Amino acid sequence: MENKQISERVIERLPKYYRYLKDLSSSQIERVSSKTISTALNITASQVRQDLMHFGGFGQTGIGYDVEFLKSAMQEILGLNKRHTAIVIGGGRIGQALISYKGFADENVFVTAVFDVETEHLKTLSGVSVLNVSELENYLSLNKTDIAIISVQKEYAEQMAKRVISLGVKSIWNFAPIDLNFGDGVVCENINMSESLMRLIYKSSR
Repeated sequence: MENKQISERVIERLPKYYRYLKDLSSSQIERVSSKTISTALNITASQVRQDLMHFGGFGQTGIGYDVEFLKSAMQEILGLNKRHTAIVIGGGRIGQALISYKGFADENVFVTAVFDVETEHLKTLSGVSVLNVSELENYLSLNKTDIAIISVQKEYAEQMAKRVISLGVKSIWNFAPIDLNFGDGVVCENINMSESLMRLIYKSSR
């Protein structure tokens, strides 16, 4: 796919398209129109067409989109056609829940190790290496890792992120209750569950 600047709003909609296309594929639906997509995702049909045109012409007027072809194209656009390895730093409840989440494999993401200052409570986890955080540098020097998932207390989040960045990990998925931002080609996605909850409460109370 051509590498060009795409707005954040378009990027935010891409996973919605892909998820919807997966559902259509599972239901053995072969073709879909921009109008049908727009109704399902609460987006205008013209917006759907504009978003997809950023990446090429996928549909035909009066015929719509081939679901399997568009799903495969969307998978490639999102980078889900390649295997991604991840580590979790912080083996608390959030970290353990993320490790146990089976949906990652569907998106070609595989958690290979978890790091914490105390590891005894993590020994029951299967399929991942359970390591003390002091072993982080050695592990990353020997194992190619694409994503670091940070789920530590906020006072340690930046320090841990900087450690993995210095070792070549350029994608950070941050669950600590603090926003992390880095330059120099580092991508950081901050997930703040408290803020999401507050937005929900605000909207429901209006």
